[in-house]
Amino acid sequence: MEDNVQEFCPLDGSGWSFAAIPPKNARDKIMSAASHLFCNHGFAATGIDTILTRAGTAKATLYHHFKSKEELIAAVLEAEGETWRGWFFGRLSEVKGPARNRILAVFDILEDWFADPGFYGCPFINAVAEFDTGNDAVRKAADLHKQHLLTWLKAQAMEMKAPDVTETARSIAVLFDGAIVAAQHARDPSFARTAKAMAECYLDQQRG
Repeated sequence: MEDNVQEFCPLDGSGWSFAAIPPKNARDKIMSAASHLFCNHGFAATGIDTILTRAGTAKATLYHHFKSKEELIAAVLEAEGETWRGWFFGRLSEVKGPARNRILAVFDILEDWFADPGFYGCPFINAVAEFDTGNDAVRKAADLHKQHLLTWLKAQAMEMKAPDVTETARSIAVLFDGAIVAAQHARDPSFARTAKAMAECYLDQQRG
């Protein structure tokens, strides 16, 4: 029996995953199936036939839209990144108060994400770890995704008048990524709170 894509929709309806969005056309149907399988079972381990079975489409349809599996992976990462950033920065836009509050709110949002039953970690972290340095397209996609966060963090650090804006952004990003990996491996959302406490100490030191 073909899996129902809606089954994997985040229960709170937050819409952080492209795979949870009802497909609008054949291309989206293929990408939705591939996204779920890549993110939950691995990029290399997921074969084209498995994607076709889940999507319920013919091989000719897939290759009409994507010339190769590598092209499909790149499209999935782009779609997942865009969807997740829309959700994440949308949540951040609701946070009131000074920059310090907004930075710390990052970890509250992460905890909500980690607690979702559909949480599978960050597809970019997973892809880079899986392909190591052997796939430039994957690494470039991951770098672009991370740049959005770093740019936002730098803006908050500038507002805080941090002594080293770049280093402040990088330090928070390290806690951000570390919390994601730890929560994924341990299946424990509270790693977000641990990272938040560490971020508070770091930001307090920056205020000197």
